[in-house]
Order: sequence, then structure tokens, then C-alpha cells
Amino acid sequence: MRKFSSPVIQALNNYVYIYSHPVTNEIFYVGKGRGNRIFSHLDEQSDSQKVKYLADLVLSGLKPNLEILIHGLEDEKTAFRVESSIIDLIGIKNLTNKQSGYKSATFGRMSLKQINALYDKESIEIDETAILIRINQAFRYTMSEIELYDYTRGHWVLNPERANNAKFAFSVYEGIIQEVYEIVNWYKAGTTYNIRQGNENIKRNELEDLETRYEFIGNLASEYIREKYKFKSVEHYFKRGNSNPIMYKNV
Repeated sequence: MRKFSSPVIQALNNYVYIYSHPVTNEIFYVGKGRGNRIFSHLDEQSDSQKVKYLADLVLSGLKPNLEILIHGLEDEKTAFRVESSIIDLIGIKNLTNKQSGYKSATFGRMSLKQINALYDKESIEIDETAILIRINQAFRYTMSEIELYDYTRGHWVLNPERANNAKFAFSVYEGIIQEVYEIVNWYKAGTTYNIRQGNENIKRNELEDLETRYEFIGNLASEYIREKYKFKSVEHYFKRGNSNPIMYKNV
């Protein structure tokens, strides 16, 4: 089947669908749409991971399983959020989707502590020598510990002297401290191994001017420090309109 009839399309309204492997039943793609959107990927021509996966199935004499996960959704925004929650549940690394779902960083999968920190903010003053690093563009709540660490530690345009005087680095998203690291040392960006190397999501201009950027290596701060600061709000330190991702405290 490559097409729904008009009565089916009308009944489906907005829906969320999945593609899975016909033998293992492993889900490899999640999408949302209306009408015959679910079939569109079968004829897609691109160099995406999804298209390559489908081509490998064809070469093996197999066809993907196509299923409607939920339908009858009245509006597209709801479909977007359902799609996003499924992607968060499975994990973007386990799918051929190019990106996380709709507003995943805002409404996606979160721990109870993250939910409380977001909607019942507790402000805190920073006593230690520290550098606050906002990673708003890269952050998502489903990041692994190593992803959060690597996206926090570099690559930044900063004042090396002030940065060297900071004992701690605070990973901040939307004014909330997500993690605290004790800094061991700073290095020129791109000179230490990290999982971002070769990542297509790194901005082109960031790659081109690594010579003017820095990254640190470090460890998780002590439990005392992490308990003191993690999931607390420091949004009062950032003036409205201030887009600089770096802020120094007590250095």
C-alpha cells in the first residue's frame, strides 16, 4: 500500500507514525503528518541516514513495517508533541531521525528535579570562583552525562586569565544550573578529545575560528557543591538581552 483512501485520510486527521525493521521490530524512524505523509519516505532521495537504512533493507529483500502509532489528533502541535515524546523515549541516537522532536528541550523528557527546577525556581548566589556557561542552543534534557560535559566545556571565546581563576564551571540552561564541574585546566579549542569532533551540528564559523576559542577539562564537582547548586536558578545574573554565553563570578 502506498496511498490511503479519502475516508481513511479524513478519519486519521493528524497522526504519528513509526517505521520499524521487519525482522527485529526495532523502530528506526518516528514521524508525524496528515494524509499520505507516512508513505513519502519510501520514494525519498537523499543522503540521510533514514534513506540509507531503507536502501539497505531493499538490498536485503526486505520492506519496512509502517504503523500508525496514534491518530485522530485535532491539531498539528499535539502531533508534534507526541512525536517528540516518542523520540525522547526511544532516544535520538537509536533512530534515523535527524533531530530531536518539537521543543524537546522545553517540554521533553525530564526528571522530577528538572521539572521542579523549571517551574518552581529557587534562586541562589554563587560564592565560589566560577564561570557560568550557557549552552541553550545545544541543550536537551535527554543529553547523556558525557554529552552535557562536552557541550559545556567548549568551544568558547573567553578571557583566559579570568577563566584560569575560576575553580568551577557551571552548565546553565535557561537560567538553571544543570551541572557543576571542577576545572582542571583550559586548552586551545579542538586540542583535547571530545564527542563533538566531526559532529555536523557544530556551527561552521565555530570550526573556522577554533584558534580564538578555548575548552576545559575537568571532573564533576564534589557532592557538596553539586547539591548546593544543581538545579538552582541563576537567571538573575543575566540581564535581559545579554546573549553572551559566558559569565564570570568572583574572578
